[in-house]
Amino acid sequence: MPVQDRIEFLAAPRVAILAVTRENRGPLAVPVWYDFRDGEVLVWTRSSSRKALLIRKAGRFTLAVQHPEPPYGYVTVEGPVTTWQPDPARADLVRLTTRYLPADAAARFVDNTRTPDAVLLGMRPESWISGSPAS
Repeated sequence: MPVQDRIEFLAAPRVAILAVTRENRGPLAVPVWYDFRDGEVLVWTRSSSRKALLIRKAGRFTLAVQHPEPPYGYVTVEGPVTTWQPDPARADLVRLTTRYLPADAAARFVDNTRTPDAVLLGMRPESWISGSPAS
């Protein structure tokens, strides 16, 4: 997939699978909502969550995004944590959530689910893998 197509694919609002290594087990792989802005993947979670604890330890994670209908395609990115922002601004969380919900529902979702240990994690991809029916 050409570079610009990969960027546009990742920028589309799709559910991703976040994967991070675990000691003595296979990687943890969980679905997440994410944002992709200014070349950085952003994920909102709780700093006490299993994924956040593992990401903090590993210092990096992988995000796999797919288009589940024909023509199938995917982009997988991997890289180091570049942002660890405790207590992220409400506006940043609403922006991320608005990719998946209408604006009013996104704001309510943030207000109802944001916790004191909220953290916004960022990763600037170092490696990309992509595929489409033409590749």
